[in-house]
Amino acid sequence: MLSLYRRHRRHCKGGHSHDTRSSEYDERKKGWKRCECPIFISGTLKGNFKRENSGQWEWDLARGVAKSYEAADAWTDVPATDEPPQVPIEIRSLRVAVAEAIKIFLTNREGEAIKPTTVRKYKTFTKQLAAFTDARGYVFLDQITPADMDVFYSQMKLGIRAKAARLGTLRSFFRFAVNREWLTKTPVSSDLKPPVGANRLANKAPFTDSDLTRILDACDRMPDTNWKSGSGQGVWTGQDVKDFIWVMIYTGLRISDVGLFSMSRLHGNEVFLRAKKNGGEVFAYIPDWLCDRLKERAKRHGDRLFIVGKSDRLETVTDMWRRKINHVFALAGAFEESPTPHRFRHTFARILLERGVPMADVADLLGDDEKTVRQHYSRWVPERQARLTGILKQAFEDKPRPKLVTLGSR
Repeated sequence: MLSLYRRHRRHCKGGHSHDTRSSEYDERKKGWKRCECPIFISGTLKGNFKRENSGQWEWDLARGVAKSYEAADAWTDVPATDEPPQVPIEIRSLRVAVAEAIKIFLTNREGEAIKPTTVRKYKTFTKQLAAFTDARGYVFLDQITPADMDVFYSQMKLGIRAKAARLGTLRSFFRFAVNREWLTKTPVSSDLKPPVGANRLANKAPFTDSDLTRILDACDRMPDTNWKSGSGQGVWTGQDVKDFIWVMIYTGLRISDVGLFSMSRLHGNEVFLRAKKNGGEVFAYIPDWLCDRLKERAKRHGDRLFIVGKSDRLETVTDMWRRKINHVFALAGAFEESPTPHRFRHTFARILLERGVPMADVADLLGDDEKTVRQHYSRWVPERQARLTGILKQAFEDKPRPKLVTLGSR
């Protein structure tokens, strides 16, 4: 079996010392500077030990040369040289390292001005992909096979909807690579499917009014909890959680948005929700008593009133509040549907629709389109059921009816 090693030239593009050697294993290490110094082949064939310049700078191509020697079991008359190998231009342009592809992909996504939370999801995905390819010893994109992607996707420990979304990201990454001609085709096969049930509509179950009463009562029963960290110390109370829940109920904001809530959002009794794509801004109204609670909280915790401590990392803040709210759910007792903080957003929609607010206005407040709101929340529109009942009554009004039969008659 012949051995391969790279012998670095005097003017190595990677900055490696002249006449030093590196192996393929060395070059897989994080931070290694790539270069185009020649790869040499060494070993013994028919009792004759030699070192030969393969004439290649890429490991796959150099291995091909070594295999031809091994197949012939003899050295050919290839003169050793320290000149740079002549590599076809098309080969240089097509082979792209996984790390380089990931860097360009993330730069492209960040340039699209997408939400920071979406960028974080892309970074999480590419970090997992890089770890997977590194564990398999892959350096270049074209080393990844469809079987590799089957294994990579099957190993993801996510919920069915999150895993389905991750498959979309996986396809997007390799579609990006194909569009830039780094690959001739994607290694994500068309028969790689999302988990069963991923396409079913998510259950948009809001809390009932009685559920809300139990939850808020549980906040009052929640015991005070002392906390201490490198950023300070204090006491958590049920009123802290109640403030957080009230903001979710009255604004429909997600837990992440409330966690990073800033008092700059508050304009009188209106909370800024979002800017519409077609211009204009959307606000939610909150009552005076909730304004007062938020202002008192800001006096204690500052402008970003739901961040306690120095960390404003979204995942840290969101996870902390999720644990606090789940503790309140446990105190409130059993629920017909599993309680989650996101159900307060559904409750916001339910309250508005039951009060006769048009679908289009609810969609504006939620930041969704009207079709989505109608699809998920129409059961809580009383006018809808009344209209359907009227249609049915009218449709069957002239249809035959059974004769009334009195007791004792035949």
